[in-house]
Amino acid sequence: MLEARAIAKTFHGGTANEVRALRGVDLELEAGSFVIVIGMNGSGKSTLLNAVAGTFFVDSGTIRLAGHDVTGWPEHKRARFIGRVFQNPFSGTAADMSIAENLALAARRGKVRGLSWALPRRFRGTLQECVRSLGMGLEDRLDNAIGSLSGGQRQALTLLMATWVKPELLLLDEHTAALDPKSAEQVIRLSEEVIARDRLTTLMVTHSMQQATALGDRLIMMYQGRVLHDFRGAEKQRLRPEDLLARFEEVRRTEQLDESAANMLRRMYV
Repeated sequence: MLEARAIAKTFHGGTANEVRALRGVDLELEAGSFVIVIGMNGSGKSTLLNAVAGTFFVDSGTIRLAGHDVTGWPEHKRARFIGRVFQNPFSGTAADMSIAENLALAARRGKVRGLSWALPRRFRGTLQECVRSLGMGLEDRLDNAIGSLSGGQRQALTLLMATWVKPELLLLDEHTAALDPKSAEQVIRLSEEVIARDRLTTLMVTHSMQQATALGDRLIMMYQGRVLHDFRGAEKQRLRPEDLLARFEEVRRTEQLDESAANMLRRMYV
């Protein structure tokens, strides 16, 4: 369903600020799979999602999505196949527009635009029922500006918008990181429900070890722009937060050893 082959991306190449964000990443997702991505800051997690979404073009490699080679497609063209929820609750929605207007826009994703009523009466009834399913009491507030809502409410609605028209691929980019614990738990529960109900192929980035082990059927750990570990099936189900913390500690020790070796070589040749 998603196939990325040897994708690489360098920012600020040839300068003192050069960052090799992706270094020949291979990734293949089967339809209906729910893949969690974790890694230290700067490991390439969000860069991977941005590369798939088309936020920028990769320097090399290929990306295929739903049978299409989308490597050279701009972000707006790939959006026909992709639903996305960002870390910032204020991204992905029009703050000054009402809940109903935002959802109406989401409902028309991938459709031919024309002149018609955006919110016919029968559609408002559908909106109410869908918003009621969130369990947040927003079904009677459809005319409220979405920017007036709390972060948790807004993120739940953004999830609803991203999946209103079933996407070929759902991207969740640390979508609970900016929320308080109660709201984060509620949004994660809603995410699990919609992913399971619609069997959505999902790629989710998180910093939470609890989320990483409790969610999904596959877990990828990234390090310095590469896939370091790929846990699947029974191995993934056996993982506990302490196991992942041990893996991160192992990487940290390796980094320290590498730095010690580099310092030793520098002293030898000074």
